[in-house]
This record gives sequence, structure tokens and C-alpha cells, in this order.
Amino acid sequence: MIKFINLVIGGTIGTLARYLLSGFIYRVFGTSFPYGTLAVNLSGCFIIGFLVSVSENKFLLDSNAKLLLMIGFCGAFTTFSTIILETNNLIKDGESIRAFANILSSVVVGFLVFRIGVILGEVI
Repeated sequence: MIKFINLVIGGTIGTLARYLLSGFIYRVFGTSFPYGTLAVNLSGCFIIGFLVSVSENKFLLDSNAKLLLMIGFCGAFTTFSTIILETNNLIKDGESIRAFANILSSVVVGFLVFRIGVILGEVI
């Protein structure tokens, strides 16, 4: 039960943080470019990188803290950080081709599937 509570708390805080940070960035820099999303994605990558480091190298996070911060918070804050983490894990495992395929399919194929959804939504 504590696992689910950690996920809910982390996810709630991550969602609010994403909304507040991106809104602030858009107010400051405008909406001519997706600055808010970029700021969220880049800061999420930094946060999850930091958390992985203190978790693996310093052993400062137990499994509940990882659930709350890495899966709950970062997962709700930005899934982009998770893509980067998983790509890093593939590279660490010597799977460079799979790492490249993960980035390529997540971004390029993801965008193509998104466009198909848009087109299908317009037709219906």
C-alpha cells in the first residue's frame, strides 16, 4: 500500500510542478516556441540524472524514495526524462543500437503516430 501512496504523492507533486514551471516559463518567454515544455523536459532530465546518481553511487534513496521521486514525481513531471534514463541504461549495457532505436522511435515514430491520430480525428 505504501508503494501506491508514494506513487500518488510523487505523481501529484510532479503534475503540479510541470503545470507551474511550464506556465511560468511561457509567461516569461512567450509561446512562439515550446519553451515551457523544453524547460520541463530538460529539468526533468537533470533531476532524474541526479536521482540515479545518488541512488546508485551514494545509496541515498531506498526503494520507496525511488518510487516517490523517480517514478511518481519524474514520471508525472515529464516522461521525456524516463526515455533518457532508459536510453542511458541501454548504453551502459552496451546496447548502443537499441539506445539509438529508442530515441528514434520515441521521437520520430511517436510524432508520426501522433499525426496519424490527428488525421484520424479530423476524418471522424
